[in-house]
Amino acid sequence: MSLLHLPHHDGSPLHVSHEAPTLGQTVTVRVRTTVQDPVEEIWLRTTYDAEPVFHPTTATAAGDVVWWEAQLPVHNPVTHYRFLLVRPAPDGEGATEGEQEWLTGSGIVNHDVPDATDFRVAAFPPAPDWGRDGVVYQVFPDRFARSAAADARESPDWALPAEWDDEVVFEGSDPRTPMQLFGGDLDGITEHLDHVADVGADVVYTTPVFPGESNHRYNATTFTQVDPLLGGDEAYARLSTAVHERGWRILGDLTTNHTGDTHEWFLAAADDPEDPHRSFYYFDEDGTYACWMGHGTLPKINHANLDVRHAMVEGPHSVVGRWLRPPYDVDGWRIDVANMTGRLGDIDVAHEVARAVRATAAELRDDPWVIGEHNHDATGDVDGDGWHGTMNYSGFSWPVWSWLRDPASPARAFGRPLPVPRRDGGAVVDTFRSWQGTLGWRATSSSWNILGSHDSARIRTVVGGDCAVHRVAAGLQFTMPGVPMIFAGDEIGLEGVNGEDARRTMPWHRRGEWDTRTLATYADLAALRRKHPALRRGGLRWAHVEPDTIAYVREHPDESVLVVARRAAGGGFTLPLGAGRHVFGSEPGGSDLAAADGTSTGSGIEVPATDGPRFDVWVLDEE
Repeated sequence: MSLLHLPHHDGSPLHVSHEAPTLGQTVTVRVRTTVQDPVEEIWLRTTYDAEPVFHPTTATAAGDVVWWEAQLPVHNPVTHYRFLLVRPAPDGEGATEGEQEWLTGSGIVNHDVPDATDFRVAAFPPAPDWGRDGVVYQVFPDRFARSAAADARESPDWALPAEWDDEVVFEGSDPRTPMQLFGGDLDGITEHLDHVADVGADVVYTTPVFPGESNHRYNATTFTQVDPLLGGDEAYARLSTAVHERGWRILGDLTTNHTGDTHEWFLAAADDPEDPHRSFYYFDEDGTYACWMGHGTLPKINHANLDVRHAMVEGPHSVVGRWLRPPYDVDGWRIDVANMTGRLGDIDVAHEVARAVRATAAELRDDPWVIGEHNHDATGDVDGDGWHGTMNYSGFSWPVWSWLRDPASPARAFGRPLPVPRRDGGAVVDTFRSWQGTLGWRATSSSWNILGSHDSARIRTVVGGDCAVHRVAAGLQFTMPGVPMIFAGDEIGLEGVNGEDARRTMPWHRRGEWDTRTLATYADLAALRRKHPALRRGGLRWAHVEPDTIAYVREHPDESVLVVARRAAGGGFTLPLGAGRHVFGSEPGGSDLAAADGTSTGSGIEVPATDGPRFDVWVLDEE
């Protein structure tokens, strides 16, 4: 089913003249329609201090396309807007008025809807260019690589030392799981930056490097030093220096929601009810305390207390500020459990904390990037002056999983009692639309497209081990709005049924087991995204959908790109998009694809039939 005739607007440069205006400015917004789908008039509706206000549009025809243009006053820090479309009155029914529809961030609706999916323009600085244009590579330090120095370090009492080829303990609630220590360290990462380059990434993100009595280190014992097991402060400085010498960036990982129960603040608070650190946490009179999801080892921080906020997130000498300065020079943060930070029952200071983190980062660096972990709906948390974006599980990961998942795969989204259901292309496109509508264009574009992480199953396990389907998933990751984030090992086909199992060691000494073709695909996709501005900054217009096929056009003033993703064999079809040049295919092309590898016929882009899963990209000539 072709979707190209549908009225369209998004937050990209073709449709919005300025993505980050200041208060009081006026922004030009444009809607695209076609003569095949007649529209008589369009009104821009915005909310002026929460009061709906309507503005007229003017129409300009260009061949089969009609552009409707209006002026949007940026009156509030986050300005919401939508479009009212009027279609011709139905023939033969005695109607004197045209039919009315709303165009919102989640598509066309023929009834009145709340403002939740309105388009929006934010009068705050956007995420830095290096973040939005980059490719993020996530490293779980204990499982990535061991330097020679790691062999000389003694394991702490809490640890269960493991050999590099040992299996990861992950079944159920096995108490050994967080204690199993493989001994990867920061110098091991530094020694393997050439591999990161081979993948095509240019942003290195490590999970926490602070000391903690676990292999994941999310239960920090202090925020003032790097874990000696990882090589200490000097090793982190070496990694940061090596990353920056390549012209790349490095992101830290900070848990603002909780500390470990062995953290110096918590130990002082637990020992003495009169200690000033007592108010850093949520203690009850009986000595019990709030913690993350019932885990007593992770006591929750009380950000309603201004002293803890000053120590943790506010100013250059806070935890956030300390690591942004030399010699570490972290370029930004991924904030762990950002969705729950500052929230407990009737207390909600989450926005204040997010703003403080962002302000501290901006005080110390010209172009910091701050991403908040959010496992579900980040609506309202990412369109202001706090988190630039989120780890977009709900808006990207789960829809991709549900379209590409092997029904027999045991992989589950975390917290979900059942595997995600396998859905057809139409339902998946509707899901993408819904989340892009609620998160907003700018937040979606600045958020991370994730196929898996240290907290989830591996994409190779989700697709039942099918490497061709895995490559389709990677294609979506690199060509949809958002920033690709690769969990180390995905590029060579590592598996894992859940987050713990996904934390397998990188098999550096067993390269014969690597899926080198998929590794090459990741590198090619990264190069393709870096070469074509439409894949980094272009809009998203859905072109065609079938149960096993999804096609979309990324449109930018400099170029347009057609993307076709297919999860299974399917027939050919034609899209009315003018001429195009085939520039990427995830699988070898046969004679049909070779015929399409050039200028298309006058009827449009001819997408050939395929005998299995594949992913293709065409660069379109000007229409």
